[in-house]
Amino acid sequence: MTAEPRLWVILPAAGVGRRMGSAVPKQYLELAGRTVLEHTLDLFLAHARLSGIVVALGAEDGYWDSTAHATHPKVIRAPGGAERCHSVLNAVSALTERAADRDWVLVHDAARPCLRLDDLNRLIGALLEDEVGGLLGIPVRDTMKRANAGGRVETTLDRASLWHAYTPQMFRLDLLRRALREALEANDLVTDEASAVERLGLEPRLIEGHADNIKITRAEDLPLAEFYLRQQGRIG
Repeated sequence: MTAEPRLWVILPAAGVGRRMGSAVPKQYLELAGRTVLEHTLDLFLAHARLSGIVVALGAEDGYWDSTAHATHPKVIRAPGGAERCHSVLNAVSALTERAADRDWVLVHDAARPCLRLDDLNRLIGALLEDEVGGLLGIPVRDTMKRANAGGRVETTLDRASLWHAYTPQMFRLDLLRRALREALEANDLVTDEASAVERLGLEPRLIEGHADNIKITRAEDLPLAEFYLRQQGRIG
């Protein structure tokens, strides 16, 4: 009998968060008394279905060892890379000796601490039998403009088929490894895993989530994230 595929999580956390304008990387900024990364890890570590989490950290990271989950038995450390895609591929390599090719890998932004448990479960439930995999997202609601080089509107896009791409993004280990390797061999620094899979001619499935699954990129995102976490009952 073939073993049921397991589920693993990868958190690329080697970024320095230049847009935050802070000396502290954004994943280590304080959010309601804890770091952003600790809030992100909390949800995954409490999920019984997940076998382990790989956190990809920068070589000069001086913060990780003092976080609450640094020595957790389900957390594996991997070296970060110059770009997100390098970090994720390094984490995939760290998983290779622990996971099977047909296991699922969920890649999630370390700076998205407000992922809802029901969105995570919806993604897993929808994709476990999918041939390709997919990602969380939400349909675009605003009018979308394409700008020219001068910063003026070139055209208005039809938003009917446009989505905001969120994370987690969920793919089989072997597919994710092949997609990232081929992208990097072509010097294509893909900004998400779905883009790498798309390069292979495949069509990842979009699973609608909630708009509060925000990525912290600017200082004003921190109080908003705290508000969302309180609404979800994850902090008092």
